[in-house]
Amino acid sequence: MTERAEGADGADGAATQTAAAHLKERLYATITMISVVIGLAAGGHADAFGAAATVVTASVGLWLAALVADQQAHRVMHGALARGRELREMLFVSSPLLLSAAGPLLLVGLSATGAMSLRTALLVAAGVNVATLFAWGCYGGIRMGGGTAFALLAGAIDAAIGTAVAVVKTAAGH
Repeated sequence: MTERAEGADGADGAATQTAAAHLKERLYATITMISVVIGLAAGGHADAFGAAATVVTASVGLWLAALVADQQAHRVMHGALARGRELREMLFVSSPLLLSAAGPLLLVGLSATGAMSLRTALLVAAGVNVATLFAWGCYGGIRMGGGTAFALLAGAIDAAIGTAVAVVKTAAGH
């Protein structure tokens, strides 16, 4: 993770902004994947292949949507497609949207071997993602210098958001 650049200009400031955008996408992707795996677990109709296909489709679809939106915004602001460094930065920033599928796919794969039921694998994937939100919240609280209590509160708030997504998705029956 890039260290915080107090009052940084130029390349350091740009690197910090890129790292912040990357983390934002990581958090967004984590919350989105909670919704996807809870929806699959609550639906109870998918097999391992169908669940894997849904996770991949959601992940790739979100990634492509982010790239299209980034390119559109770049064209509007700069009058040209992003290329070179700018395109690499877009790909880096949006990569968590693809990476968010890795954990759920691993667990769905384990369920396909009979190590656990598919529903259990999907619920564990959601739980791991909620725990990830808690960890990022704690890390953010520590970086802000608020002490342990503040870090734990920030982590609990982030985890509560992920849990709320799961509860609403389950209550809606999908």
